[in-house]
Amino acid sequence: MLLDLNMPMKGGFDVLAWVRSQPVLRRLSIVVLTASSRVEDVEQAFDLGANSYLVKPSNLDVLTDMVRCLHDWLQINHFPPLNETVRQ
Repeated sequence: MLLDLNMPMKGGFDVLAWVRSQPVLRRLSIVVLTASSRVEDVEQAFDLGANSYLVKPSNLDVLTDMVRCLHDWLQINHFPPLNETVRQ
């Protein structure tokens, strides 16, 4: 999931906390992609369970490069099904 912190109806931190409270979504990879580079926001996102934190660049070419990198990364990674139970 790509998640922005600044959304009109509900804040990104609220969404992140809700997703992490849902047992069926516990394995969902969440990448925060936002304009904020505040240390407090980065720390809070990771504390709430974000897997990664990316700051949106203001330059369109740099943003395009970032999206391409993210796409390539997603293509080579393998993610477990969301509903797969953890074996202990």
